[in-house]
Amino acid sequence: MSKRLNALVEAALFAALAMTLSLIPDFMGWFNPSFGAIPLVLISLRRGTQYGLLSGLIWGLLHFALGKVYYLSFSQVFLEYVLAFIAMGLAGCMASQFQKALKEEEQRQAMGYAFLAASLAVFVRYLIHYIAGVIFWGSYAPEGMSAYWYSFTVNGTAGGLTLLVVLVVLGILIPTNARFFLSNK
Repeated sequence: MSKRLNALVEAALFAALAMTLSLIPDFMGWFNPSFGAIPLVLISLRRGTQYGLLSGLIWGLLHFALGKVYYLSFSQVFLEYVLAFIAMGLAGCMASQFQKALKEEEQRQAMGYAFLAASLAVFVRYLIHYIAGVIFWGSYAPEGMSAYWYSFTVNGTAGGLTLLVVLVVLGILIPTNARFFLSNK
């Protein structure tokens, strides 16, 4: 198999894994971390932005195939199930610096790049969810609560928990299995 085909297959598999992890039952209502973000950050750091964005798109589209879409309007669905999931691939923007640091055995520097990349991806994803929350979900806010605060509490909490989970996984995986991230592109 060609290297490009291998990367495409990996992107699809990581998207499927992300979708599978997304099906973990809710234990905190709206304030759940997105466990699916873990494989998206991993594939992005392993293969770069292009394959991370593709994997994010596939993950978002899988929500449609499995009937896991909360539909209010076309623009809401596009924001929350296409753009927000694609945004997770932004972690790949630091893949080359991250991998270079790993090859040079600069683990602390590599960890810094990985944490920064994950933070960027999660921040942008939940910023998109926040905007959608204000525009489309604000009417569901408890009486007396502004749409801005409601969206911030829901999406800020979920985004913070998601980032925490992703950083813990990276903090374990990078020191124990750095070779995973050094694909033979």
